[in-house]
Amino acid sequence: MGAHGLCCGRLFMDGEAVGSEAVSEDSGPGRRHRVHGMLKLYYGLNEEGKAEEQPESLDPCDINGPHFDPELFLNKLRRECSLAELMDQETCMVKQIRSLDSDMQTLVYENYNKFISATDTIRKMKNDFKKMEDEMDCLSANMAAITEFSARISGTLQDQHAQITKLSGVHTLLRKLQFLFELPARLNKCLELQAYAQAVRSHRRARCVLQQYSHLPSFKGIQDDCHAIMDKLAQELRQKFRDGGSSAKDLSECVELLLQLDEPAEELCDKFLSHAQSRLESDLQGLEAEIRPYPSASAMKDASGHRLSSTAAAGSPTYNSPKTSTIPSPTSNTDILEFIDRGCNEFVSSLCLVITSYQELFINHAQKGELASKNIPQMANGKLNAFVDDLAARYFSLVERRIQEEKGVADNSLLVRALDRFHRRLQAVTKLLPGSAVPNQGTEIVIRAATERVKQYLSALQSFYMDSLTDVRQALATPRLSVASASVAGGGAHLGGPASGRDAPNSLPELLSSLSASILNQIKSVLASVHLFTAKDITFSNKPYFKGEFCSQGVRESLVVSFIKFVCQSSRQFCESAGDKGGSTPPALLLLLSRLCLDYETSTISYILTLTDEQFLVQHHSPVTPVTTLCAEAREAAQKLLNHYVKVQGLIISQMLRKSVETRDWVNTIEPRNVRAVMKRVVEDTTSIDVQVGLLYEEGVRKAHSSDSSKRTFSVYSSSRQQARYAASYTPSAPMDTNLLSNIHKLFSERIDIFSSVEFNKVSVMTGIIKISLKTFLECVRLRTFGRYGLQQIQVDCHYLQMYLWRFVSDENLVHFMLDEIVGSSAHRCLDPAPMEQSVIEVICERG
Repeated sequence: MGAHGLCCGRLFMDGEAVGSEAVSEDSGPGRRHRVHGMLKLYYGLNEEGKAEEQPESLDPCDINGPHFDPELFLNKLRRECSLAELMDQETCMVKQIRSLDSDMQTLVYENYNKFISATDTIRKMKNDFKKMEDEMDCLSANMAAITEFSARISGTLQDQHAQITKLSGVHTLLRKLQFLFELPARLNKCLELQAYAQAVRSHRRARCVLQQYSHLPSFKGIQDDCHAIMDKLAQELRQKFRDGGSSAKDLSECVELLLQLDEPAEELCDKFLSHAQSRLESDLQGLEAEIRPYPSASAMKDASGHRLSSTAAAGSPTYNSPKTSTIPSPTSNTDILEFIDRGCNEFVSSLCLVITSYQELFINHAQKGELASKNIPQMANGKLNAFVDDLAARYFSLVERRIQEEKGVADNSLLVRALDRFHRRLQAVTKLLPGSAVPNQGTEIVIRAATERVKQYLSALQSFYMDSLTDVRQALATPRLSVASASVAGGGAHLGGPASGRDAPNSLPELLSSLSASILNQIKSVLASVHLFTAKDITFSNKPYFKGEFCSQGVRESLVVSFIKFVCQSSRQFCESAGDKGGSTPPALLLLLSRLCLDYETSTISYILTLTDEQFLVQHHSPVTPVTTLCAEAREAAQKLLNHYVKVQGLIISQMLRKSVETRDWVNTIEPRNVRAVMKRVVEDTTSIDVQVGLLYEEGVRKAHSSDSSKRTFSVYSSSRQQARYAASYTPSAPMDTNLLSNIHKLFSERIDIFSSVEFNKVSVMTGIIKISLKTFLECVRLRTFGRYGLQQIQVDCHYLQMYLWRFVSDENLVHFMLDEIVGSSAHRCLDPAPMEQSVIEVICERG
């Protein structure tokens, strides 16, 4: 404190010089803040003005500490510092002293002004409090005078207080009686002025009193008059309520007054809904008038027959422009979009207005007094829900009937836009009735409509596929490929006969390509039409309850997968109509369908499903049919069709061989001079089949052919038997020996499976057909008896077949073995087994 006082004294002595110098060097808010900071640091205060708890410094050389000793500090400086450092230290201390002096002077000036201001304020407060004390004294005196005056008045009127109270009660009673006697006239006046609310309030005020004193004749008369007037008023309110021409505010007031008149709330709700129902019924009848009745079954059948006949009359159509013709829908007065627009603008809008008005009158309107305890909103809400559900069910029934009339699948945009508008407008009902089932029922209608449209597209695809097969059958019904044209055309032979048009496909590859392309284009067209249901501007397209299930189960499974399965199943059905000649299905159609199913298995199915998944963003939440399953089903159908094709073609050739064997007298026949015509026909048909299969399937793998494949010779016995056994000294025991040797040879030969599955190549197919044909030839030979020339004719025929058939099979030894068996069987059943010379056989076959 001594040091601080010394500084202050020095401040006043050097005031002007030091102060002016300090102020000129540093002034303004920044300097003031620095001064306050130094003071806080000196007094040990923080930013909040509280003293900081710091340990006191005991160092006597600490100039800022409380235990500072100047002598020790100077001795330490002289001992540790040089002269230059001492001069610098002195200069620094002088600057600090001047700065502190300037800061202290500024603080004193500032605090001096504040002390002067505080002194003035205290002096003014003393004057104000003195004036307030005088006023309080005056107020206390006045209150005492008032209390004394009130006591004197109470004492004076003490005797008349009871009489005044009694007179006041009588006056109140007379006013009430006057109100009661004037009530009928007052009510009539309100009725004339249509002041219904004032009349109801007046009657409610007097109703309890009139009821209490109804045993008195005068009050009874007033009560009867009031009841008659109020009945008339209630009748006018009911009429006003039924008219419905008033504003919403007037209608609300009318309902509230009727409720105050003890009109049953349920009856009011029923009347309101009944009146609204009559208007909505007219809207529904207008919609129903636009719906035509369903066409009869005979009309549908006639329309379908007319469509099919027109398709058949068109001949062989081109497949460049796929068609989506279906049974035409019955024409209505308006299209589906106009029908939905009318329903939304008339019925749905009116229904929303009814709901809003009803809620304003009976549900949202604040109930007061006795009405609040009757739970009118709960009762009214239940009636409203039942009313809306009933009318909405009828409206939905009409909408579904109209949607079912949309049978044509050529343009899908109108239906999608109509369903979108229908779904969008029903959202208003959701906002008005949050707990109503109407929006969910409308959503179910949209889902059912979309699902039904998918079924219609599936039916259209199936009809298109069957029509396309009919067109292919018509194209195949033209004159078949001849051997001459096959030899000229080589591997690319066309079906014989002129085409019905220049652009009409007339070869199997072109038919297959056109059929496959038309089906694929039709699928793409259908997917594009169905994709409108999932467009971004459609309100229901992004709803999880629609998009996921519709895209996965509706489009992928019910449309695409079902159509692929239909193609496979309908193709397999061609294999079920088998007869002696293989049924009525053209073999070329079986071959074409087998290749179509094989192409589906290799690439088409994967392409279609990938296209579907990309367009519809299918997410496989629910189980779906994997691609491998569909490919396996398509391959199975292709295998079955190809096996059936082999069987049919084999049976056709077998039928020719069987008739040629059964209709000839092999015992008494003449010596052979040429090859029988049926064998030439067999070779020609086999060549045609080879060309036909080669148009659709690859060559396949063959075993290496020997150089003399076409010059194999056939003995009357198996090749393992020696010719020495057959000599002029023929004895009856010789055939038994040869039978034994033949059987032994069969034991060691490779077993031939006649009806085994074929591979997807030309060699395998031709091998299967030739096996069936030669097996039939062998079995027919075993049932006949031969003479010498009959045996020789069999030798000539078999050699001719060997010359040409070996090049069609995968293993020439198979043809050689079976023909050897045929010749051997003929020899076993020959009465005079004298074989023809091999050179003669070759001459006859080369000449033939």
